[in-house]
Amino acid sequence: MDDKIVIDMAKKGVENLLSEKTPSIVDMLMGRGTEKIIDSETLIEEIKERVSNSLNHNFMYSAVTEESEIFLRKKVLESMEMAVLFIDLVGSTDMILNLPKEKLATIFTTFAQEMAYVIKRHDGFVLKFVGDAVIGYFVAEGLSASVASRAVTCAESMLKVLKVGINPILKNNDLPELKVRIGIDYGENTIVRYGDDLQEAHVDILGTSVSMAAKIQNLAKPDQIMVGNDIYTKIHGSIQEYFALLKLDKSQWSYKSAKTGKIYPVYAYIGK
Repeated sequence: MDDKIVIDMAKKGVENLLSEKTPSIVDMLMGRGTEKIIDSETLIEEIKERVSNSLNHNFMYSAVTEESEIFLRKKVLESMEMAVLFIDLVGSTDMILNLPKEKLATIFTTFAQEMAYVIKRHDGFVLKFVGDAVIGYFVAEGLSASVASRAVTCAESMLKVLKVGINPILKNNDLPELKVRIGIDYGENTIVRYGDDLQEAHVDILGTSVSMAAKIQNLAKPDQIMVGNDIYTKIHGSIQEYFALLKLDKSQWSYKSAKTGKIYPVYAYIGK
């Protein structure tokens, strides 16, 4: 990806990117260059319609992990460079304790599926849903700078979708607004299959970036994006300026880098 485009992506922000009409910019955002151009207003309206219909039981979300399974089954025992993103709901325990089961299920399903939709729109794969969390990954295939920027842009998009597309509808239906924590890291992961059945056995990814992204996400404040050093170093310098190194004592963070043996640096997204 051209450095100027990467810088522009960070500086314009998610809203301008999604409303951008220039095909080359949109193609970079979407990854493949094959998605139809969609502006921000259209995107949010689509989300609002789905969420409203879901709350009114007039819409059922379809499964979104099949593409990941198909991809991973072709790569079993291979090691691949990828960015891994964890997004987790804040305050889910209170919702579980205080909401009727039907409303709780609707909120969790809506959250998970809409976050999965954002991952797919950024040319990522949805690995799985784990309780109140969604795990996505973005395959590098020799374009590590592009993948790093795509993962960060995806995280920004998630926050906007929640703020503009989902939360207003939940509020209008007397349901709690959602906040999230997001953690992202980058590294080599191995694709594994748990069993001999080529088509049915569970497939997954194993690697330090998977476990580290989950740990980094736990550090984040509500509606905050955190990234590990291995993805931070692959973002262009002008984009790095939007992140601040966290100063954490050992009681907060004691995980070490496999490369250096030193405490693994973590950065918080501080915006524009």
